[in-house]
Parts: sequence; structure tokens; C-alpha cells
Amino acid sequence: MTTEIQEFTLDELKHLFSPAALTGETMVLNMGPQHPSTHGVLRLIVELDGEKVVNCVPDIGFLHTGIEKNMEAKTYQKAEVMTDRMDYLYTIGNNLVYSLAIEKLTGLQSPPRSDAIRVILSELSRIQSHLIWIGTSSLDLAAMSTFLYAMREREMILDIFELVSGQRMMTTYIRPGGLWRDVPAEFESAVRNVIDILPRRFDEYEALLTNNLLFKDRTVGIGKIDTPTCLAWNVTGPTLRATGLAHDQRKDNPYSGYEQYDFEIPTQTAGDIYARYLVRVAEMRESVKIIRQALDRLPYGPVSDNNRKYVPPPRSEIGVSMEALIHHFKLWTEGFTPPVGAVYSAVESPRGELGVYLESDSGPKPFRVHYRTPSVPLLQALPLMAKGHFVADLVGIIGSIDIVLGDADR
Repeated sequence: MTTEIQEFTLDELKHLFSPAALTGETMVLNMGPQHPSTHGVLRLIVELDGEKVVNCVPDIGFLHTGIEKNMEAKTYQKAEVMTDRMDYLYTIGNNLVYSLAIEKLTGLQSPPRSDAIRVILSELSRIQSHLIWIGTSSLDLAAMSTFLYAMREREMILDIFELVSGQRMMTTYIRPGGLWRDVPAEFESAVRNVIDILPRRFDEYEALLTNNLLFKDRTVGIGKIDTPTCLAWNVTGPTLRATGLAHDQRKDNPYSGYEQYDFEIPTQTAGDIYARYLVRVAEMRESVKIIRQALDRLPYGPVSDNNRKYVPPPRSEIGVSMEALIHHFKLWTEGFTPPVGAVYSAVESPRGELGVYLESDSGPKPFRVHYRTPSVPLLQALPLMAKGHFVADLVGIIGSIDIVLGDADR
């Protein structure tokens, strides 16, 4: 594999970097796109004064897939499978926000049982994403044990996803109007077993990290950002909440029945790597609380809207009803045609606000699909957090903002 070295013109150097870069007093180099600590295929153009970061410019696009335009070339149902491939650590949330947008566009209603299951799976997905974060970002700072323990817990959650959908990651389980199918009988006991184990494991992570002097030396006061800067750059999620602002879509703009659950929005005020760590650990505990409440009130009933104009019939009907078979065939070959209109729906992903703008021209394919993903604003704010710190600190800062490059390169 050959790595192409970027050549800069004088005008580009003047625009991107300090005057010292022109005279050779500082060094401009590439970090990535194959660097393991960039948490994906991210290239950073870094200006260094010795080992200190003077400036860094994120360069994205190495994972560009054209997902939004590809979705516009498919019917609404067939486009959904592409949503899993964006933020591959929150695939269920990608399905959910797309389904919520279609429900808003068509007037579909997700039944109470499917709403509760959506909440359970969304929070399990949040936990497994945070487990990847705590494992990999700790590994960046040389804490290998945490990585191994976090992967152990994540496997239990992926087993539940496979139980309900047949897939560990790309589930496409949440569908417009409800769910693909009901959960199996063993679902509740499997989830209860996991949430009984998780709090003890969170205690283990904190015993390893929270009061660890080496960990605090690498995180306290590093990569600081404040609330006004976050708002100016549209940064959301744990990075924003670590500055003291308790903004969360689940509380501020509830969806899927989140207004029924009792949970807190963890915040810190320091705005550094350590504060972001504390927020995410507390969020995992709150997710366990939400899941327990949803299991306790899990109602019986259907798991999808009965509006056959937009929702395919249950598979059990196809073998006994010719009308159901014809309807299923027409939906999957021709698609459905929602009314003309434009909607925006948003959910709270592990990284922040995940929203989708969906526009219909009354055809079977979406006229416009556009995602507002949390990783892009986080990358835009990265240079502000990195300036004045060492290169080794830059590695920790990248891990602390928890970017997913598939989320940014669409």
C-alpha cells in the first residue's frame, strides 16, 4: 500500500496554518488516514511545534458511500437497509429515526408494545456503543484491561440483537409502523440477565479508571470545550453535556414513549476528557434503569400498525390469504406512495442528535433524504479542543469525542 503525501500551496498554508508553517519553524504532517487512533479512516493534517499541537485540520471522505443519494434511488422500504451502514455502532437508532420520519410523513402509529421494545433495544444499543467507546478510548491511553472487559459485555448485548433479528449488528429490525416481528419468548429473561450483570461490570470499569492517577493525568484538563462553543459549532451529546448543559432529545423532544420513563440526564461542568468519561459511564447506568422500567411495563398486543397501505401483512397471513400475498408482493415490488410533504425527526444517539430530513413528492421513492449526524460537528470542533496540547493528548481527545466515520462520510 502506498500513501500519497498531500502537497500544500502557499495560499492553503496561509489559510489553514500559522505563519510559522511557511518558514519551517513548525512542522505540518499527516496523522492517518491509516492511523489506528483516529477511530476510523480519518486524516488529520497536524501542525506541530515540537510535540505541541498548533493546529489540526480534519480531512474526511475516505469512507464516502453516497448513502443519502442511493436511498433516494430506492423505495422507502428498500432504502432502510442502508441506514444501518452509517453509524454502525447505533444501527437500531438509525432504523428508528428513519422509521419515525416515515411515520410522521404517513400518519402511521407504532403500537405501545413496539414502542417499549424500541426503547429497550435503543438503550441496549446505546450501552454497547459506549462499551466500544470506553474500551477503545482507554486502549488509546494504554489501559488494555478495560478494552477486554468491555468487549465481553458487548457480546452479551449483540447476542440479544441476534436473538430478535437474526443479525448481530445490521438488524433492520425497527420498521415504519412498528417492528419486523415480535420478540421471541426468551427475550425478556435474556435482557433481564444482561441488565442484572451490567451494573457490577460498570463498577469494575470505574474501579480501574475513575480514581486511577495515570488515567486522570491523561484526561483531567485535556481537550476542554465550553457550552457556548459547543452550541456555536452545533455539538451535542455527551460532549455537550460534559460542559454542564443537560440537552437530550429523549427529554427535550421525546419519541417512542420516552416521556413515560424516569431517568436523569448526567452532566459535568469541566468539559474535558475526564468529564466526558464520567458522563458516559453515568449514561450507561441510566440506560439500565430505562430498560428495567420498559421490561416491567412491557404490554401485550400487536407490534406494527395495521394500515396495510404502508405496512406489509404478517408473514403468518401470507400462507392463508391471497389478498395478503398480493399486498405483500405489491409493497415490495412497487412500494408505497406517501403524501407530498417534508418532515424532520431526531433521536438521541450515543454521540448526540441524530436527525433525518425526509421529503416526499408522492412517488414510491423519497425525493430527498438528508441526515444530520453528530460526528460531523464533533470533528469540526476537534481543532478547538486540540490546540496547545501534546500529540499524545490529541489521541485521547479523538477517542473522547467518540466519532464514527461512517456517520460522517455519507
